[in-house]
Amino acid sequence: MSYRWQEGNGGELLINGEQFFCAAFAAIRAAREQILLETFIIFDDEVGRGLKAALLEAAGRGVQIDVAVDGYGTADLPRAYVSELSSAGIRMHIYDPRDRMLGMRTNLFRRLHRKILVVDREVAFIGGINFGDDHLPEKHAMAKQDYAVRVTGPIVADLHDASRRLLLDQNAVTDLAIVAPVIHGTGPAAMLLALRDNHRNRDDIEEQYLHAIRHADRRMVLANAYFFPGYRMLHALRNAARRGVRVTLILQGRPDMPWARVFSSLLYGYLLRAGIEVYEFTQRPLHAKVAVMDEAWATVGSSNLDPLSLSLNLEANVFIRDVAFNRQLHEHLRFLIDHHCQRITANIARRGHWWRAPLILVSFHFLRHFPALAGWLPAHTAKFEPLGAHPDATRGPALDRVHDGQDLP
Repeated sequence: MSYRWQEGNGGELLINGEQFFCAAFAAIRAAREQILLETFIIFDDEVGRGLKAALLEAAGRGVQIDVAVDGYGTADLPRAYVSELSSAGIRMHIYDPRDRMLGMRTNLFRRLHRKILVVDREVAFIGGINFGDDHLPEKHAMAKQDYAVRVTGPIVADLHDASRRLLLDQNAVTDLAIVAPVIHGTGPAAMLLALRDNHRNRDDIEEQYLHAIRHADRRMVLANAYFFPGYRMLHALRNAARRGVRVTLILQGRPDMPWARVFSSLLYGYLLRAGIEVYEFTQRPLHAKVAVMDEAWATVGSSNLDPLSLSLNLEANVFIRDVAFNRQLHEHLRFLIDHHCQRITANIARRGHWWRAPLILVSFHFLRHFPALAGWLPAHTAKFEPLGAHPDATRGPALDRVHDGQDLP
């Protein structure tokens, strides 16, 4: 289902886990009727246990709760953690659980990468932050830099509908009530929810980016953790720079996954020749999926600009038209550039070019066509399975999908 622009919304930018977890846990503790939660990762750490405590407290008040996690990202959640939630009546769903092969996870593609929390259809959260203490920079020097947004207003109904439809369409539940009315007219922002799946909405997020890039006339800043977009977006960014738009990219300088920086760096020469400014965030790993363009447009969500997010994963971004929100996010990104980034110059981009040139050619064209090839690889259709003692499961418990808390390779 494609959603439309909704007027009259409120949006609060949440920077890193310190702001996001505080706001999200407060909303969960205030829930009266229903909580829908989707996330890629839950860890059994300080943050994961805080989430569990808030969910258990809400379940104790009779709140209906559905939690959906990814079979790859949340593969190592302990059995005891899941059992405690399930025993409280919380319905736990795991997306595409797969057995390990030689200790390695095999469900590499088509991940549930969305991060959405909807409480009572009155308040919702969307962004790129998982539930783990690796999103707490105040406590961990190498914590991830990331973002979410707390929203109110009509857009909440769309987020609720998206989460509800995902569970119903995948037969994870047989029924899911539409609860409390949405609060209307809570702020000045127009918002659009865009999803990416492997059925009806394959290109929705990418198309929103492309439309904004092609119509930008002054400036844009894209901060993205895994940047390896397709031909259309690269050409759109180049054309924007050629017509006088100041195009700025903030990419990883201290990546959590070294290959991410390698792939992005393959594009540096092309980007610099097009007149695009490229910066690497060097303070700690960058996990951002945000952008601002001109004076009003912005986006926050789960989608990277790489083949996995643009062609395989289930993703969700909210697109925002609001001058104040745009200004706040833009000023924050400029602060990162001024204080925590290294600018990539032509000399830096040329280092090792003699051996990287063939790799650039082969890697780029392979990875751009890889999603189409990978779509044929899985011999199954990704789907939800109940995780734990599922109250209305039609199949047996899937606790065997979750390890018992022991360290795994």
